[in-house]
Amino acid sequence: MSNDHARIGHDHPTPGPQRIAARARRLVRRGRRPGRLRRLGLIAALVAAAGLVAAPSSGADLSAKHAAHPRPSISSEPFGTLPDGTDVEIYTLRNSLGMEVTVLTYGGILQRISVPDRRGRLDNVTLGFDNLDDYVERNDPYFGAIIGRYGNRIAGGEFTLDGVEYQLATNNGPNHLHGGDVGFDKRVWEVTDTFADRHSAGLELEYTSPDGEEGYPGTLETTVAYTLTNKNEIVIDYEATTDAPTIVNLTNHAYFNLSGEGSGTIEDHRLRLNASHYTPVDETLIPTGEIAPVAGTPFDFRRSTEIGARIRESHQQLLFGQGYDHNFVLDRESDGLELAAELRDRSSGRTLSIHTTEPGIQFYSGNFLDGSLVGTGGQTYRQSDGLALETQHFPDSPNQPDFPSTVLRPGQTYETTTVYQFSPVKRGR
Repeated sequence: MSNDHARIGHDHPTPGPQRIAARARRLVRRGRRPGRLRRLGLIAALVAAAGLVAAPSSGADLSAKHAAHPRPSISSEPFGTLPDGTDVEIYTLRNSLGMEVTVLTYGGILQRISVPDRRGRLDNVTLGFDNLDDYVERNDPYFGAIIGRYGNRIAGGEFTLDGVEYQLATNNGPNHLHGGDVGFDKRVWEVTDTFADRHSAGLELEYTSPDGEEGYPGTLETTVAYTLTNKNEIVIDYEATTDAPTIVNLTNHAYFNLSGEGSGTIEDHRLRLNASHYTPVDETLIPTGEIAPVAGTPFDFRRSTEIGARIRESHQQLLFGQGYDHNFVLDRESDGLELAAELRDRSSGRTLSIHTTEPGIQFYSGNFLDGSLVGTGGQTYRQSDGLALETQHFPDSPNQPDFPSTVLRPGQTYETTTVYQFSPVKRGR
């Protein structure tokens, strides 16, 4: 497997007009990265930004059937104040089909994702809290948060880059997890742009991580944009630059339950992963370095399979994770957006499809939810009441030379995109 950094300087497939417009506006307002405008297609971007693009003839985007529906919108209101006096805002994105997403400036958290079932009834399908105090004091599961600088684990909290040894916090047993004691999930992000047009609504968040924060080298300027489209997609665009060699691996830690948050187990959900290999782990959940085939194991989700069908088997890897908590190596054909996972819930008729530019996805079956947390709907969360599907580079890549590299250097731009697309609308890519 190549150890090139697959996310630096790669080309995405041509996006739809609503994404072109939104991204063009952001770039023009920020007054930088003209190369990205050229990549999107300058003429298409300007036409879309001016609102001259016709609505697509297929999919959910403002067809005649939905012409009377309200335009996508974005609004904000206070969500609370941190102990140091910093105010936290909550932003609400709505599309023309009634789907609604709320985002906090604290941790860039996806707090609610309300999507229709087969009867058009809306339910929140992501786990979280209804108040800021619980996010600050009790969000050990990282509900909905942006994870950085490095998502997942680094063995011993140590890595060597260009001959220099770095020591990070060990906040997960002997290892470093999800950026350390105060990772990106616990930072207040600045909203630098909001937008809404006929096709989508969204916001852009920025955070600058100073050199040495949590032990990482280099000042990292990070941008995360959330876009809700009229295809019931949540598009997450990540970008970062550095002034010194460093490592970076960003993701989002949303937990999903397509039956509705607080409704019970996800073990009856059916999961399909586009992965014929995974990375086995040791007893501390650090990859051994092996890239193993899933065939003949409980990790074979190449065909849609109930999550609970094999989760209690005596396979050593399931014992290490107390369920599924493993990185799957995606079967990729290019550097662009490709299908990584599909999650289905028969009772509601909801489907979640995840497309990404990343080489891996972490499937975590909510093994350590223990009934001590009360969610947004007033119900406690118990084991497997939600699952996470975290698009990513592989865990412990800085110490695994055969894994895709997570090194970012000055002059390079980290770019990666993940799309959550919910039924009943099917993707038209």
